[in-house]
Amino acid sequence: MRKNNDIRSKYLSVIIPVYNEEESISHLHKRVHAVLAQQSFSYEVIYVDDGSSDQTFQQLNRLIETDAHVRIIRFQRNFGQTAAMAAGLAHSQGRIIVFMDGDLQNDPIDIPLLLEKIEEGYDVVSGWRKNRQDAKLSRKIPSQLANKLISNVTGVHLHDYGCTLKAYRYEMLRHVRLYGEMHRFIPAYAALYGARITELEVNHHARQFGKSKYGISRTVRVVLDLITLKFLGSFGTKPLYAFGIPGLASIGLGLGTGVFSLLRNLFPVRSRRQRTPLFPISLLLSGFGLLSILSGLLAELLIRTYYESQNKQTYVVKQLSPVSNPVRHLPNDDLQSSKPLDIQEHVEKENASSH
Repeated sequence: MRKNNDIRSKYLSVIIPVYNEEESISHLHKRVHAVLAQQSFSYEVIYVDDGSSDQTFQQLNRLIETDAHVRIIRFQRNFGQTAAMAAGLAHSQGRIIVFMDGDLQNDPIDIPLLLEKIEEGYDVVSGWRKNRQDAKLSRKIPSQLANKLISNVTGVHLHDYGCTLKAYRYEMLRHVRLYGEMHRFIPAYAALYGARITELEVNHHARQFGKSKYGISRTVRVVLDLITLKFLGSFGTKPLYAFGIPGLASIGLGLGTGVFSLLRNLFPVRSRRQRTPLFPISLLLSGFGLLSILSGLLAELLIRTYYESQNKQTYVVKQLSPVSNPVRHLPNDDLQSSKPLDIQEHVEKENASSH
């Protein structure tokens, strides 16, 4: 990702990951160019070749000869759509980012409509393929179930998380780190930073060339990434809560079981003949609880080290009024002083030490 203070030189960046789409490239770019060339704003089209093994890269090189708006990123090997989108974002220059597929199923004619919603004040505009042109059993039904699951878990209710055609303000993507199959969860990530999100019905066409790279195997990866997203959203800056709550519950059960085991010694002899492993279970539960809490404390140390070593904040400021001087991080000696810090005195100390 770019630095927080970078200057975005263009209004729009369209990022298109492609993988073995040699037959689609020329048709796709004609449609993209036909739409964007009519606009008055500055733009760029970034194609990310995700390690294609056909003539995709050669087809992309021909576009550079005829269109100065085209930029190409070529991977050494296939890293996946999420990595391709991350690379496109890292090399983009637009204040508005639009992602779309390179298989001709997304329609570039929808891009101006997405931008209109952005200009209305939204931070994220998600495409909704209401009339999706895909196989019902293998694609549409699993997608509908996945969208309901993701919406319920994240609290961001969208009809079509899997639609690549989405528009974002760059500020909403600046803090996002993409791994695994996380690209479909970008709206949910943006919501963690307070993004205003809306949905727009978009066109969807049947695939004309090649074959789909998506399969039912992705469902398992999506579920695992969803668990990761939920954990990061709920406990990303307070992992002790995730480990500590079940840890305390386990210790409570262990102590309760241990007390009950000891009290059984007061029962009649006939009952004591029925041996039960209550005391070992008590030790096991208490040990698990203690280990869980210790794991949470270790995670807390790692999280704090991560934020402090990289000078990251656990919050995002949207606007500051009136504009003031940036926050200064004072030396630890001053922070640990028992008396209130005199700023003028601190500045004088610094000036004296520099001479």
